[in-house]
Amino acid sequence: MASLLDALERERLLKDSAAASGQVPPGEPPHVSLLRLCEAGLLVGGLTVGYGVRPDELVGSLTAAMGGAARRLKIVDVRERPALELHVAAGDVTERWEVEDVPALVHNLNDLYRDAADVRAVAVLGEWEDSLQLLCVERHALGRLLRQPFFAPVNARALADLVAPR
Repeated sequence: MASLLDALERERLLKDSAAASGQVPPGEPPHVSLLRLCEAGLLVGGLTVGYGVRPDELVGSLTAAMGGAARRLKIVDVRERPALELHVAAGDVTERWEVEDVPALVHNLNDLYRDAADVRAVAVLGEWEDSLQLLCVERHALGRLLRQPFFAPVNARALADLVAPR
């Protein structure tokens, strides 16, 4: 498991290397260990989101973890019918987002800030312990992480589009 922890350490994603090594059982698949580390609160930029959390309740914590310009995102209005709709303002941009769940919110935030170098991208790592595990990653590290076998986020294709030259 040293390769997973070494790679996370190189990318400065571990909060506490000693605690992380104690959390990873020998022989566990690395992508599972990544979920375990996120849930344990040992990943820099990691967030654990309970299944009952609505996208409008998560926006503040998520944009704070994304950093940069995302911290200034404002929710102007929330509509619940017929589907959850957020009216957001980011600088001069205002948009209406229909977001049925947290992955849809992540998609919209990543898309809104796709060109903002100071905003971390959000990876949906998957489910662990009845919660969704998210990881906010610096743009400069995202390409390297996507090449790692242990990094298999649900939204890998969308993240790859964020680092692909346009």
